[in-house]
Amino acid sequence: MRAEVPGPASMAPAVQPGQGDSATCSSELFHTAVSHSIFSPSISSTAERISAILQQEEVGDRKWPPLFIQLNELFSTASGLAWRETARWIKFEEKVEDGGERWSTPHVPVLHLHSLFELRTCLQEGTVLLDLDAHSFKEIIEKVLSAQPDVWDPELQDCLATLLLCQPLHRTTTAPLRVLTELSLSPCRGKAKSCPEPRTQFSETPLKEQLRNQFKKKLLPGAEVASVMVGEVDFLKKPFPVFLRLREAVTLGSLAEVALPSRFLFILLGPQAKVKAYHEIGRAMATLLTDELFQRIAWQAKHQQDLIAGIDEFLDELTVLPPGKWDLSDRIPPTRCLSSPNKRISMHLREWKSHCNGNTTAAKDRLSLAHLHTSEELERTGRLFGGLIRDIRRKAHWYRSDFSDAMHIQCLSAVLYIYLATVTNAITFGGMLGDATANMQGVLESFLGTAFTGSIFCLFSGQPLTILSSTGPVLVFERLLFSFSEDYGLDYLEFRLWIGLWVAFFGLVLVATEASHLVQYFTRFTEEGFCALISLIFIYDSLKKMLSLAEAFPINWHYRADDVTLYSCTCNLSVPGHVTAGNNTLYPPPTALQQVQTLLLGGDTEHQAAHTGPLAPVPHPWLISHLHPSHIPQPPAVWAALSRAQCLGRGGHLLGNSCPYVPDIALLSFLLFGGTFLCCTTLKHFKSSRYFPTGFRKLVSDFSIILAILIFCAIDAALGLETPKLLVPSELKPTNPMRGWIVFPFGANPWWICLAAVVPAILVTILIFMDQQITAVILNRKEYKLQKGAGFHLDFLCVSLLMIVTSVMGLPWYVSATVISLAHMESLRKESTASAPGEQPEFLGIREQRLTGLVVFILTGVSVFMAPILKYIPMPVLYGVFLHMGVAALNSIQFMDRVRLLLMPAKHQPDHLYLRHVPLRRVHLFTFIQLLCLAMLWVIKSTMAAIVFPVMLLALVGIRKALECIFSLHDLSWLDNIMPAAARKEADGKLHRKQEKQESNADEDSELMHHQGREINISVN
Repeated sequence: MRAEVPGPASMAPAVQPGQGDSATCSSELFHTAVSHSIFSPSISSTAERISAILQQEEVGDRKWPPLFIQLNELFSTASGLAWRETARWIKFEEKVEDGGERWSTPHVPVLHLHSLFELRTCLQEGTVLLDLDAHSFKEIIEKVLSAQPDVWDPELQDCLATLLLCQPLHRTTTAPLRVLTELSLSPCRGKAKSCPEPRTQFSETPLKEQLRNQFKKKLLPGAEVASVMVGEVDFLKKPFPVFLRLREAVTLGSLAEVALPSRFLFILLGPQAKVKAYHEIGRAMATLLTDELFQRIAWQAKHQQDLIAGIDEFLDELTVLPPGKWDLSDRIPPTRCLSSPNKRISMHLREWKSHCNGNTTAAKDRLSLAHLHTSEELERTGRLFGGLIRDIRRKAHWYRSDFSDAMHIQCLSAVLYIYLATVTNAITFGGMLGDATANMQGVLESFLGTAFTGSIFCLFSGQPLTILSSTGPVLVFERLLFSFSEDYGLDYLEFRLWIGLWVAFFGLVLVATEASHLVQYFTRFTEEGFCALISLIFIYDSLKKMLSLAEAFPINWHYRADDVTLYSCTCNLSVPGHVTAGNNTLYPPPTALQQVQTLLLGGDTEHQAAHTGPLAPVPHPWLISHLHPSHIPQPPAVWAALSRAQCLGRGGHLLGNSCPYVPDIALLSFLLFGGTFLCCTTLKHFKSSRYFPTGFRKLVSDFSIILAILIFCAIDAALGLETPKLLVPSELKPTNPMRGWIVFPFGANPWWICLAAVVPAILVTILIFMDQQITAVILNRKEYKLQKGAGFHLDFLCVSLLMIVTSVMGLPWYVSATVISLAHMESLRKESTASAPGEQPEFLGIREQRLTGLVVFILTGVSVFMAPILKYIPMPVLYGVFLHMGVAALNSIQFMDRVRLLLMPAKHQPDHLYLRHVPLRRVHLFTFIQLLCLAMLWVIKSTMAAIVFPVMLLALVGIRKALECIFSLHDLSWLDNIMPAAARKEADGKLHRKQEKQESNADEDSELMHHQGREINISVN
């Protein structure tokens, strides 16, 4: 038997060898071993039968419903024999624990090898009824017993019918709230219900506990039941095995735990045998029915031998664990990731086809796989705007569903999450643009540009899940362009207008010539380099902003608790003639002003001298109204009551060593920042927690970012410290009053600027094309299982046309934001609502629609009128969300896994697939080259050489092409993707070599057969 890990869903169990000493078991073991022996033909009769069945399924293309398998065993009770449910299966096994009050954790079933051989004998010698017409369990029993009237006498038939029609006892799953309610109302009744009394009368209709069973939520729609019934009786002299398949699925009353239609039934009754012999055979039958390959054989079997062939194929793929090397009581937990069950089926078909047609089919399969990376969206049509027209036709079919598919609670969490991320990004990049361009573009321009361009893009683009935003590379170019304009006395906005118009023109040319076809040369190497760069920019900017808060609100590192009496801060109004000494103000001698004051107050000189100081009288109102406020003497008691803003507003200054000391704000800001990041990460993974029901965990995971923001906003409000808040513009006017909302093309610069702008426009076009298309490639990966297709040409057309509007209005340029777009995709992940116990929820794809992005950008536009609400959100909280998005995007690429391998000893490294096929030193070399490219991009972006940054992005494709001289195509196929030209060349070469080798082998075989005659052909595969 091959010691090979079977396909995932099947999860063919590990087998503990049994001690079968019967002649039957030995003969069956010999038969199974010989049928798959290396001395037998390469394709045995069993494989031929299996392949023939699977070929029928391939032609019919039928979808088989999932099965719920239940094991009922016969027990002896005080009132007689009774059926009790002892185990159940969907993907993995669950047992009723010995106490009978709870189900065990799901685990991989472990079988005795002897029980599988006994099961094979039961199917070979027992009764097998396929496509039986029956509509009730009683009718089924009658037809089963009447199938062999000469074997069972009427008295035994009556005994068997009476026994089989006894009501089984089920261990149903009840909602926790219902259990608590029952226990609180009647503790004794609740205890009694945990072990109910057996019923003797079989119910032809489902019982109440079956209809209320919460376990039904774990089953997929359309699921059917397979029941296994085993037990020992004293009135039988030989076993009574029956396997039947109903033609039409029928609900068999109260037979199963859940009220679902039944399809398969296996019965095994017999005389007393070894301990748990029938129990193990029943478990073997149930486990066999969980195997996808055997399920499909059982569905399509036309003869008894088809089922025998299915068992033989199952035995051929078992992995045997030696006795004494592990503990039988240990339960093997389900693996977190299982490959598709179709791989085993396709493997059987591929072996059959290669046997019938030689190796030509396999070579053609590899050739077709080499071209799978070239998707339909990137195929050239050879016509002007051919790709654009095809994108429009493809997306028009889905346009209505792009709005109806957004009617889900998950979209609400995505809107709130991405809205806050977009607003924070607009404020951050708007502030940096204002600093780089002397407020020619500021926060308000960033808000309006984001709202307008994002809304238009979501309405008309090919991939509406993309979020447009100002990006780091564009910001670098804007800074360089403004510096160049200032140095040479050019009007920045007018120069920028012509660059934007040329970029739009070049973009239209690229769309017309289907330049997006070149996107297929953007392999994982280029995607990961760009994605890592953008993610690091997010992480760096969030940390940089937090450090700037520490500078604005410095912590007094020299604070000493013992010196608290020495710390003070007072206001000093700088009035001429005042002398300060430390924190005390020394008053000058009486002046003419004071003499006037004395006269107005009606006092004498001595009285005035006596009141020169802290208790000086208040001047007359007429004097106050006719003198400057700075000339009016104020008593120290009044100065002490002034706030910091009032003191500075009156021309005073602060005195004291504690004036700049604001430690709490910086400390709390960092706590909010780190707490938000950790809370976002923790709540995002809450769906895989062991606590609370699945629906609640998924809801918390979907709203994780919003919950984290609300939690730390509440903490900030409770503490009441003046942490920096989210401030948005409240007036619709340009940030710089020297500019308007429309930029005119002529007037401020020489006429030749419109032609000179072509040179920087070429660089911007390269930057926009690379930035937009790399992000589009990342978002349209096949791993996301997108159903509505991409629109590379249509997306780039929208970005190019929007460049015209933003350039004319002096708004920032926008392109796809990699990190925020990835966060948008992750917030819209769809997973299966029903998953078998022990099985991870299946990823179904992304909720593809246009409404979430459209609502996000509309909210961004009206944020100007939401300033009174948004001002309660602390900026450190939003910077924590920024950090979470950057780290999440960075951890989503294989590049980070390979970077971690550099720091791990070999024995602690995870079992990645590429480590099985590529030497570790080659993996490290590939990672080191990627690190060098990333460092090069970062250095160029951060220095004066940033003008060539777009060219360096394009150079990543050339560097990846050069790697084919260092790494073999085999290594690159595991570490990266194969470029189209190399893939075609390799596939053509393999096909040519295979055909030559096939012809050569055919000539040699025919020559050997001619000279030597028949011989044993030993093939080792």
